[in-house]
Amino acid sequence: MTDTQIESLNQQFALSSPEVSLRIVKGEGDIPLIEVKNQLAESRIRLQGAHILSWQPSNQDDVIWLSKDASFLEGKSVRGGIPICWPWFGAHQSNNSFPAHGFARTVMWELCGTEQLKTGETKIRFCLNTEHLNEAIQLMWPYATSVEYTITLGSSLSLELKTTNNSAEELVIGEALHTYFNINDISATRVEGLDSREYLDKPDNFKRKKQKGPIIIKEEVDRIYVKTADDIIINNSLRKIKINKQGSQSTIVWNPWKTVAEKMGDLGKDGYLQMLCVESANAAEDVIHIKTGQSHTLCVTYSVQDV
Repeated sequence: MTDTQIESLNQQFALSSPEVSLRIVKGEGDIPLIEVKNQLAESRIRLQGAHILSWQPSNQDDVIWLSKDASFLEGKSVRGGIPICWPWFGAHQSNNSFPAHGFARTVMWELCGTEQLKTGETKIRFCLNTEHLNEAIQLMWPYATSVEYTITLGSSLSLELKTTNNSAEELVIGEALHTYFNINDISATRVEGLDSREYLDKPDNFKRKKQKGPIIIKEEVDRIYVKTADDIIINNSLRKIKINKQGSQSTIVWNPWKTVAEKMGDLGKDGYLQMLCVESANAAEDVIHIKTGQSHTLCVTYSVQDV
């Protein structure tokens, strides 16, 4: 995107007042980046993938983890932040040549609106219309579909991912907000709220198992917790992070641990010790069916408190 195009976006969407500063700048890899700061928090959001790179409430460390070795290439997902997995989660069901987790996290989204709210929060709205994407993506997803992604940034972070089926047939989608949390010390972290819930254990060939007590990470963990809409608490030595969601029946918990992390190449030295993904999703047996002309919305709110 050229400097002229970025300046045009600023003329439409920049905010400047004593309550908020919002500007679009040229970010890493020359991909446009929204920099926003209000009296409650600050954030950086990449237009490619509508990818949140950071969310830092006032007087807090960044809640979102970003790898020190992340690459910022056009058409590639960034390691860390909040990638959007859509319109499928994981490997494509029938074609392994299609990108894992879909294409929403690697295409350029349209910035559709910005607004400073009376609450002190800032609302940013992105749009994606699959009919406007390139031919290669339309071959992967030949269904007219529109997506609206609304970010409300303040002392809490609220995300809404709304999918509308504009095609002539029912759609089946998988989706996840693949959030990397900055947890400081994995050995002092546990995930609460999923006791007695069933999960599919990917490292053990997706065997179905039942959670007993809180989740404590001591090895590779890659699990899809199914049929769960529960609130989740990430409890660690730094703070508590509460995850409240609607329109989501799956929760993914992921930490690659040492051996897998070293093979990934972009997680950073010992990065797995400082991050944990807890994803609000609809995946595996919880995929969403959307009839013609209908919509589905996945909502999640993150809030923090000191321990």
